[in-house]
Amino acid sequence: MALKSTIFKAELDVADIDRGYYASHALTLARHPSETDERMMVRLLAFALHADPQLVFGRGLSTEDEADLWQLDLTGRIERWIDVGLPDERDIRKACGRAPDVHVLAYGGRAVDLWWESVRERVARQARLTVRDVPVDASQALAGLAQRSMRLQCTIQDGQVWMADDQTSVPVELRALQVRDLDR
Repeated sequence: MALKSTIFKAELDVADIDRGYYASHALTLARHPSETDERMMVRLLAFALHADPQLVFGRGLSTEDEADLWQLDLTGRIERWIDVGLPDERDIRKACGRAPDVHVLAYGGRAVDLWWESVRERVARQARLTVRDVPVDASQALAGLAQRSMRLQCTIQDGQVWMADDQTSVPVELRALQVRDLDR
């Protein structure tokens, strides 16, 4: 018998002072049986970092050839592709061919450094690509915020990120590994 996804509900208030974006989002996250709370919360962080009314979660780990999050225009064309974790460099290149704006939000501590060392040279020419690392202490602290029903606030100012519930605030200092080159 196949295991079913666990449904999580999140009320997420985003105050992105850097972009001038302020909105509340009622989100439903389906956590695949093999997905950890840490990965799910990094997906939620990715949503907050790129929050937009058109941004949606992909179908999840079991669906290949689909982003963890993506933003489509009104014609169905992919505008933004966001992957969480340590994707294969072929998948990154394929995403860069499909979307003008591609983001990878990597997490996993030392595994991120090893992964980045193995893919950096092969993806360096991808002008549409931004890769950032979520420090392991932050991703694990985010996992501590996971509940079936969540009310969270995310504040982004001067590149600093804070995710909080009513009792805990988690600072997230993202480390840029590669930044999209708008001039190429």
